[in-house]
Amino acid sequence: MRNLALLLLACAFAPVRAEPPVPAPTEGPIEQVLAHPLFQVPYMCSEHAAGELPYPGDDLGQDCMVTGLDEDASPGFFRLYRTDGLSNEDWYGWNQPVHSPCDCEVVQLHVNPQTNLPGQPHQSRASGVVLKAADGTMFALAHLQGFLVEEGARVKAGERIGFVGNNGYARAPHVHIGAWRGKQALQLRWDQRAMTAH
Repeated sequence: MRNLALLLLACAFAPVRAEPPVPAPTEGPIEQVLAHPLFQVPYMCSEHAAGELPYPGDDLGQDCMVTGLDEDASPGFFRLYRTDGLSNEDWYGWNQPVHSPCDCEVVQLHVNPQTNLPGQPHQSRASGVVLKAADGTMFALAHLQGFLVEEGARVKAGERIGFVGNNGYARAPHVHIGAWRGKQALQLRWDQRAMTAH
């Protein structure tokens, strides 16, 4: 009974996902999937290593943050926030439009109404959306707010689906994205041609 309670507790605090946990692949090359850029403004992503997060949609995923350029500063470096980063509104990514990574169907949507303060993650499931492409590839995007889609809708790559938020176990405004097919986590590659098309 204790194990069941622990499993239910883990599921309640788990990020957006559509399948149960599976171990990361231990051998062979990692399969890749091409994705449309999430933003139409400059951004950067940090990648989760294989096995770091053991769920499809998390394993091999990326955390992506919009960057801005402080042209008044010398030297002018790309930054994540304008001043001290202590409010969500100070972050360049806050409430930026998020674009679909694929031509997909919206198969799951979860809204977490709580908004975190920067540096203060919350132990709750993040707002997120799960998308399914025609070839069975699944994409999960988390920490969004203000969704522009609903379950069952079809979206095109590059179509706006929501806005950058800060909820769930997030320390700052950003979007987590992961992809998988079956039980195999996929490594994301950004469509460089689409990045220059806007």
